[in-house]
Amino acid sequence: MLITLLFVALLAFYVAWNLGANDVANAMGTSVGSKAVTLKQALIIAGVLEFTGAVLFGHEVTETLATKIANPALFAATPQILVTGMVTVLISCGVWLQIATSRGLPVSSSHAVVGAIAGFSWVALGVGAIDWASIGLISIGWVLTPLISGAIAALFYSQIKHWILDQPNQVVQLQEWIPWLSTALLGVFGVIVLPSLTEPLTNFVIEQVGFTIPSHDIPLLTGAIAAVGLTIMSWRQLGDKGDKGDKGEIFPNAVERLFARFQLLSACFVAFAHGSNDVGNAIAPLAAIVYINRTGSVPTDGITPLWILILGGAGIVGGLAVWGKKVIATIGENIIALQPSSGFCAELATATTILIASRLGLPVSTSHALVGGVVGIGLVQNLKSIKFQTLKGIAAAWLITIPVSAALSAAIFSIAQILFF
Repeated sequence: MLITLLFVALLAFYVAWNLGANDVANAMGTSVGSKAVTLKQALIIAGVLEFTGAVLFGHEVTETLATKIANPALFAATPQILVTGMVTVLISCGVWLQIATSRGLPVSSSHAVVGAIAGFSWVALGVGAIDWASIGLISIGWVLTPLISGAIAALFYSQIKHWILDQPNQVVQLQEWIPWLSTALLGVFGVIVLPSLTEPLTNFVIEQVGFTIPSHDIPLLTGAIAAVGLTIMSWRQLGDKGDKGDKGEIFPNAVERLFARFQLLSACFVAFAHGSNDVGNAIAPLAAIVYINRTGSVPTDGITPLWILILGGAGIVGGLAVWGKKVIATIGENIIALQPSSGFCAELATATTILIASRLGLPVSTSHALVGGVVGIGLVQNLKSIKFQTLKGIAAAWLITIPVSAALSAAIFSIAQILFF
């Protein structure tokens, strides 16, 4: 039993490693491409925040994937079949993510997991075991996510380009826009991150202090204070740069330098949110297997020990550090040339799209959203600036992720059935 668990834990680490190498480009690709941060800085920042997000808030998504995609009730009488199926999910997802990463292609780990679960469920229980409605929603997400993100990015960037970048005195214009940019940045990302971060404080105020407040009050107050602070700090930084003269060089650089700081902050939010969300793709099968081995029954809820979250977070960081350069280069440099102002708009559009989709209950991919956002920027800048050959490879990888991971999972599970059942 111990050898089996060790083997499965290594498989989960392998998937997390590949997930880090591929998906973390969603957080840092545009920041590296726009030169807001160096690759080394991006690896360190993303590593810390991805790990923190995974360990602190990764349990909810992990439990959803482990207990909701494949109906545990269908495996109640044969939990070992579910164990075998989850092992095939880990192998299939790890292999596909590694193939995509080796070619520098950003793909959706969420889609790979769903496809792999569908593949083994089909073989184990028949075609009726697959939730075709979920597959249909994901397919719709393939089309809508990049389109919506691209439209939002184009809207954001066209306004910044018109009101700031194309103006004769960019610094004065940016000074007027800083409060709005600060509010937009912390508003969008705050909705994603702040509720989770401030939940312990809210619970303490309600349970220990005895002061009943709406759950959204502390996040709103925190976001408002942060927006005011960011505005004041940005005004000072812009003023320091703008007072030095040499308008031909300092003013444009000062503007992009400030956007680089905004973009770095947005990338930090994306990395934290990504770690808390996507770590479940790697460790959910392990969590389910550990639960089954401990209790002898299929999991329902509350199944994720802390050591599994740490294992997933460590795998993400390791994969990012060793293999993450290719996909970061694809998103940050090989679609269009990015500046901090345009990279900031792409990340803001990505977060807005993901937020809207979450509120509508639509399963979407951060990879799809970010690529769509980058293309939207390119449409505003110059259609000829978009490298369509890169986009063809990315689109092909998107389209085949679910069928490839499903086929891999089905084949591996079939072999396992012949050997062990």
